[in-house]
Amino acid sequence: MINVLIADDHAILREGLKTILSETDDVRVYAEAASGAEVLEKVDASCCDVIVLDISMPKGNGLQTLRALREKGIKIPILILSMHEEDQYALRMIKAGANGYLTKESAPEKLIEAIRTVAGGRKYISKALVEKMAFALDETSEKLPHEKLAKREYEVMILISQGDKTNEIAAKLGLSPKTVSTYKNRILEKMQLNNSAELTRYAVEKKLIE
Repeated sequence: MINVLIADDHAILREGLKTILSETDDVRVYAEAASGAEVLEKVDASCCDVIVLDISMPKGNGLQTLRALREKGIKIPILILSMHEEDQYALRMIKAGANGYLTKESAPEKLIEAIRTVAGGRKYISKALVEKMAFALDETSEKLPHEKLAKREYEVMILISQGDKTNEIAAKLGLSPKTVSTYKNRILEKMQLNNSAELTRYAVEKKLIE
C-alpha cells in the first residue's frame, strides 16, 4: 500500500484527490495538510510513502516546503501537483528535489500513474521536460535573466514582483531589511533591470507570477 500525504490549501481539491485515490487498491490518503508549515509538522509525526505537494500554499509555498524537507534530510518522494503549466515551474522544482511534476488539469489516471512511479523510485516527468533538463545542463546554452539567479535571489525576486515591500519580504524569509535590499540590488544588476516596476513587468511577461 502506498501511503500518500496530500498538501493543498483547498479542501475541495483534497476531497477530490481522495475520491480519485479511493478507487485504487494500492494507494490511500494517509494524511492531509493545508499549508507548508503543516506539511513539515506532519511529516515529522508520520510516515508516508509519497507527498503530493501543491505550489501555491500559505505559510511556506511549495518550493520553500520542498527545499525545507530536503534540507532536513527527508527523502520521501515528492510529486508536485500544480495549476501552473509545466514550462513555468517544473524544471525549477525538479532541480530543487522534486521527483515528479503534474498539472491539475491532468486526467485522474495520470495522477495515479505519477504516484506509483515516484513511489517506485523513478522520476515522473514529460518528454518535453526531459529535453528541457538536458538543455539546461548544457553549459553553452543561453539562460534567461531570471535563470541566472541563485535560489534565494529568485525567491526575493518573486516577492518583489508581487509587490511585497522590503520589510514584508524580510519577515517572510527571515532576513534583515538590509539583506533584502542587498539582494534586490544584486537581482537588478544580474537581470539588467532598473527598478521594481521593470522586475514586475518581466515576471508577468515570463509568467513567473499571475
